[in-house]
This record gives sequence, C-alpha cells and structure tokens, in this order.
Amino acid sequence: MVSLTNKENKKSHVLIPVLLSVCAIPISMLFWLINVIYSVFYSDTKNHLEEYLVISPWRWLIAVLFPIFMAFWSWKRKSLNISGAISGLFVGFILTLTSFAHVACLFSFFVTSTKATKFRSHEKKKLEAHFEENSQRSWVHVLCNGGMATQLALLYLLDVGCQERPIDFDKYYRSSWLSIGILGAIACSNGDTWASEIGSVIANKDPFLITTFKRVPRGTNGGISWAGLFMSFLGGIIVGLSYYLTVLITVDTVVLQLATSQWPVIIIGGIGGFIGSVIDSVLGATLQYSGINEKGFIVEHPGKGVKHISGRQILDNHSVNLFSTVIIGLSLPGIAKLIL
Repeated sequence: MVSLTNKENKKSHVLIPVLLSVCAIPISMLFWLINVIYSVFYSDTKNHLEEYLVISPWRWLIAVLFPIFMAFWSWKRKSLNISGAISGLFVGFILTLTSFAHVACLFSFFVTSTKATKFRSHEKKKLEAHFEENSQRSWVHVLCNGGMATQLALLYLLDVGCQERPIDFDKYYRSSWLSIGILGAIACSNGDTWASEIGSVIANKDPFLITTFKRVPRGTNGGISWAGLFMSFLGGIIVGLSYYLTVLITVDTVVLQLATSQWPVIIIGGIGGFIGSVIDSVLGATLQYSGINEKGFIVEHPGKGVKHISGRQILDNHSVNLFSTVIIGLSLPGIAKLIL
C-alpha cells in the first residue's frame, strides 16, 4: 500500500505541471484574441492599432506560463501558501506582461530571499520567539512586498505598453521612470531581507539602533550593523544585475547603442536596496514595537514579563515593508536620473 501511494504521489507531481502547461496555452491564446479584437474595434488610429498589436501570442504565453510555474514551484516548496501563490500569480503575470526585465527582478528577489530566510536558521531560532524555518508566505506578504511594483507595472502597461526598453531618461523618460520605480521597490524588499536574514547572523557584534546608535539585542526592529548594511546593498545589486542582463538580452542591439550606458542600473539597484533597508530600519525603530521576554526572545507585542527595547506598537512588519517599498519606488527614479 505504501509503495502504491508513493507511486501515485509521483504521478501527481508529474501530471500537475503537464496540466498547467496544457491550460496555459489556450488561456494565453484567449488573451491574445481578446487583445486583437479590442485593437480592431476600439482603436482610433493606425498607430494606436499597432501599439496594441505589438503584444504577440508568445508574450501572452510566457506571461501566463512562467507565473503559473513560479507559483506552483513556490507552493510545492512550501515558500507560499495557497493565497500567496494565487496573489503571486497575479503579480508575476502583470510584471511579465509589461517587461521581461521587470519579472526578472521579481524572480531574483523571490529565489534569493527564500534562500536568505533559510540561511543559518538554527541561529535565528535562538533569537526570535516565532521563527519558523519553513514558514509559508501568504497574500499579505506578497502584497506588502510586491504591491508597489505591481501598481507601477500597471501604469507602465497603460502608458508604455508591453515591451522592453533601455533606461534612458532623455529618450524614454516615462518608461525609464516607471521601470526604475519597479526595480527600486523590489530591490528595497530584497535588500531588507538580505540585511535582516543574513546580516543579522554574520555580524560579529550586536546591532545598534539606527535612531540612538545604542547596542540592542539581535532581532530588534530598527537594529542595524555594518554587515547588514553591506548585505542590503548586495541584495539590491542582485536585483539590478538581473534587470541589466535581461535588458541586454531582450532589447535590440541598435536601440542599446543609441541609449545611454546601462551598467549603472546595477548600482542603482544596490542604492535602492541600501536606502530601502535604512528606511525600513527607521520605521521599525520608531513605529514598530520591540521587546525582550523572560526567555530572551525578541517579541513585537508588549505583555507580562516583556521589557521594552524600542518603538511603538503602530505598524507591524508587513506595514513597514509596504511603506518602505512605496517610498523607494517613488524616490529612486529621481536618484537614478542624477546618475544616468
């Protein structure tokens, strides 16, 4: 009976991706047909018609297929629960449809942040009372980390369309502004994750509170270290690098030669991760409660036997992440314009 059950499970794991692939193709073709019909009946000019027809069936297929497999893979590895996988499917669809460079940023964030969460998990269990190595992320986590990028991607879809463009504020101001905003929001999330999940356990000393510069226990909201700041910059670099490489692959060579140099985008991603982590720490130190209980664990709610360390109980971790991505998503394009 056990062997039969194992065989059935293996068959189900094989059949599910096949079924997803079979479903993805007609869904993508349906989207494409709707897109063409809308272009024919509701376009006012020929140029407007061509603007909508640029969305090829291949892009629709990739925009459906890749997020499905990404969500299924995340759910299978227990990185996301059902609600998180469904919301991640929507986020991935929008980002893939607008630009492959956008979804490359999302993919690099998801893969590296998942690995970072599991980095030295045995040490994190000693610091956080509710730490779970295999905790599944819900729709709230996806919304707070990817919501800003998705909103900017929707604006990109309405204003620019579905295409990859180089970052050049002189030639492509609106697409460059929105793309840097998307990159910045994702780099902010990745930089903060790397700082908290990796920097907190590789630092030799306890962190210091960003508002007072006093030493606080590891795991305290708003606590930073030099190792954590470096990891936040490196986490943003990874996102910027993924964007840069995708642009090199997908954008026509002639267009790239006429545009400004693209490699500074990598550094801009690092800046987004670094500043985003700092903003997250400031919000965490002031508007998020941190205390230490009788067992020495860091907790986010006051209670009996809990000694207050910093902050007020106004925001939780998800809210802090959301506000940080919004701030970086709106401010990083201005910083990038000074560099590019």
